[in-house]
Amino acid sequence: MAKNIQALIALLVLIAGITWSVQGTRPYVDLDKEVPANEFSTARAFKHVQALAQQPHYVGSAAHSHARNYIVDQLENLGLLIEMQEGFTLNKTGTLVRSQNILARIAGKGEGPALLLMSHYDSAMHSSPGASDAASGVATILEAIRAYRASGNVPANDIILLFTDAEELGLNGAELFVKEHPWAANVGLALNFESRGSGGNSFMLLETNGGNKALIDLFTEAEVPYPVTNSLAYSVYKMLPNDTDLTVLREQGNINGLNFAFIDDHFDYHTATDIPENLDARTLAHQGSYLMPLLKYSASAPLSSLNSEEDVLFFDIPGLNLVTYPYSWVFPLLFISLLLLLAVIIFGMLKKKLKVKPMLKGFLPLLLSLFLAGLAGYFFWEFALWFYPQYQEMEHGFTYNGYWYLAAIIFLALAICFYVYHRFRKPQNTHELLVAPLILWWIIIALAAVYLKGAAYFVLPLMFGIVQLFILILDLKWKLILLAFLSLPAIFILMPFILSFPVALGLKMLFLSAVLVVLLFVLLWPVFGALRSNQLFGFVCFVIFIGLFLVAHFKSEFNEARPRPNSLVYVADKDRNIATWNTYDAGLDTFTAAYFEDAEVAQQENWFGSKNGSSFSKTAPAPQIMLPAPYISVQKASNEAEGEDVYHVKIAPNREINRMALFADKAVNFKSFKANGLEAGYLQPGQSELHVHKSRWRDQLLSYYAVSKDTLRLEMTVEEGLQPKITLLEASYDLFENTQLQVPARDEAMIPRPFVLNDAVVVKKTFILK
Repeated sequence: MAKNIQALIALLVLIAGITWSVQGTRPYVDLDKEVPANEFSTARAFKHVQALAQQPHYVGSAAHSHARNYIVDQLENLGLLIEMQEGFTLNKTGTLVRSQNILARIAGKGEGPALLLMSHYDSAMHSSPGASDAASGVATILEAIRAYRASGNVPANDIILLFTDAEELGLNGAELFVKEHPWAANVGLALNFESRGSGGNSFMLLETNGGNKALIDLFTEAEVPYPVTNSLAYSVYKMLPNDTDLTVLREQGNINGLNFAFIDDHFDYHTATDIPENLDARTLAHQGSYLMPLLKYSASAPLSSLNSEEDVLFFDIPGLNLVTYPYSWVFPLLFISLLLLLAVIIFGMLKKKLKVKPMLKGFLPLLLSLFLAGLAGYFFWEFALWFYPQYQEMEHGFTYNGYWYLAAIIFLALAICFYVYHRFRKPQNTHELLVAPLILWWIIIALAAVYLKGAAYFVLPLMFGIVQLFILILDLKWKLILLAFLSLPAIFILMPFILSFPVALGLKMLFLSAVLVVLLFVLLWPVFGALRSNQLFGFVCFVIFIGLFLVAHFKSEFNEARPRPNSLVYVADKDRNIATWNTYDAGLDTFTAAYFEDAEVAQQENWFGSKNGSSFSKTAPAPQIMLPAPYISVQKASNEAEGEDVYHVKIAPNREINRMALFADKAVNFKSFKANGLEAGYLQPGQSELHVHKSRWRDQLLSYYAVSKDTLRLEMTVEEGLQPKITLLEASYDLFENTQLQVPARDEAMIPRPFVLNDAVVVKKTFILK
C-alpha cells in the first residue's frame, strides 16, 4: 500500500477516534419516537421538566409550593403513599432553613438495605427556573420509576424516593433526612441526580468513606450502556467546594452513593437561562440511561456489602464498559513501564536506530512546545478579558462563546506543536523524537502514583506509546495504520480532560487544555512524524485558530440569545438613615447606568457575596422609602455562668422577606450560638476546628431563609463583658414589585446576575448584646 494512502487512513483513524470520544458518549434520542410503557422515555421525562421549570421555584416562593404539589401528584398517580418531612436545620456553614422533603417508599420482598433515588426540587435563588438544576433529576426519577412499575418488577430491596428541599441553600433537606428520618438508617446505596450546566455528558462521581471497589463493581455489573467517568475526575471533584446532597449522606450518614451530573453549557447554571428549551435532550436521555439499568440491578442486588477497603482505578472507553484495576497495581505497572521503556531504548541502540544525542535533543521541541502552548493559553485568555471587559460579568468564568475559545486554543496549541516539531524533524528521526515524550510521561505518571493516584491509569497510554516506539524501530510495513490504532487509547483518555477542564473550572484553565493538547500530540507523534507536511498542518491549524477566534469575536456581544447578567440592590441603612443603590457589576449598562451617575467604589464588606468572590463594586445614593425595620429584642439572661454572658434575641420581620443574614467581626468567638434551638457543627469534623460561631473564619454568623414570617430566636453565649455588635441584613426579592422605587424591567437581552443577592430590597440594622 502506498505511503500516502497509509497516511490518509491513519489520519482518518485519528479523526474518527477524536470524533467518537466526543460524540459516542451519550445515547441519541428522537423525542417523537413512541417508546413502550416499560421503557424510559426522554419525551415523557421532558414533560416533567417543563411542568416544574415554568418559573423560579426557590424556597419560600409560590412556585416552590407548586413544584412540591406537582411531584406529590405524580407520585400519587403511580400509586405510591407520600410522606412529607418538615423541619429546621442549621448546617455547618450557618445556613438555617425550614425544609420540606418529599418521600415515598416501594416495599421490596427482602429485608436488606434499601436503594435510595434522590434529587432536589428547589431551584437556585432567585431567578433560575431550574430546568437542569434539578428539574431534570426529578424528571429522571419520576419517569424511571414509572417505567419500572410498568414492567411489573417487584424489587427485592425497598426503593426509597427522596426529593430534597433547600439543596441550593446549603444541602439542608439532605441533612434533615439523615439526622431525623428513620429511613436513613436503612439506606444501603444512594443514586443522586444533579446538574451544573444544561448539556453534555453526565459524569458519574462516587461518594464513599472507604474504598471504591465495591461501588465500581456494582456500577460495572449493572451494565450501564454509556458510562462516562474516571478516577481522576473524582480525585479532582473531591478537591473542589462543590458538595451535593450525597456528600451530606456520606459525611453524616455513612451512606455510599453515586452522583450523576452534567456540566456543559455551564453559563446556564443558576441563571434565568436554565429553562426547558436549553436542556439538551441527549443529556436527559443520558441520565435515564444511567438510572434504568442501575435501578433494575440495585433493586435486587445485595446492598449490605458496599463498604470496601480496596480502591480501584477506573476510566471509560466510549462504547465499552469501564476499565478497572486495583490501586495495588499502580507501582508494579509503573515499574514494568520503566523496564519496558528502557528495554526498547536499549534495543533501539543495539539496532543502531537510537542514538543518545538525538534522543536528548528530543527534549527541546517537547519542552518548547509545552512552554509556548501553556504561555499562549494563559495570555490568550488574559487578552480576551482585557479586550472584552464584558466577560467579567460572567460569574461562571465560562462565556457564551467559550466553546469557540476552547476550540481556538486547541488548534493554536496544535499549530505550535506542528511548527516546533517541524523545525526539529529530520528524515528518519521520528522514533528518536518520541523518546523524550515517553520519558516525560513516565515522570508525570510517577508523580501521579505518589500524589494523585486517581490519575495513575495514564500509564496505559504510555504503554501503548512504548509499543509504538518499538514498531518504529522495527520499521514494519504497515506501521502507520497500526500506529494510528495504538494512538486511540491516548485520545480516549486525554480528550475528555482537554474539553472539560475549562468548562468545569472556567476559561482561565485554557492554558491547561493547551498543555494537555501538547501531551496528547507527542503521543500521536508516531503518526504525525511520518507526514511530510508538518509545516503545512501547522499553518492550516493556525488559520483554523484565526477563524475560530473571529467567530468567537462576532459572538462576544450580549443579546437576547446571550443575555448580559447585571445586578441592582437597594439597601436602606436604618442606623445611618440613608439609602443606597448597589451593584456587583464591573461595568455599567443601559439598565444600571441611570442609578450610578454619582457612583463611588463600594466598601468591600462581603455582604451576600458569591463563592466566586464577588461583592458590591459600586454604590450610589438612593431615595429613601417607607420600609419598616425588623423587630429586635435583646434580653440578657439572669442566671449566667461565671465568666459568661448569655443573651436571648428575637428577630421578627415587619414585611415579607426572603432572607436574613447576621454578621459580627470574625474575631468575636461565641461560646455557644443557637438559632431556633439548633447549633451548627464544625466545618470539617476531625480535620479542622473551623466553626461558623466558635472558631470563625468569616464575619457572617447566620443565613436564615424565611419560608414565612417566622420569628428567628437566638441564644448566644459570649465572654463576660464582651458586648459584640451584630449587623442584621434583611432582604426581600421584590425590587421590581416595590411601587415606591419604580424600577423598570430589564430588556430581553439582560438577566439577573447569578450566585449573588440580586433584585433585592435590603434593610440594614445593627444591635449590640448588652
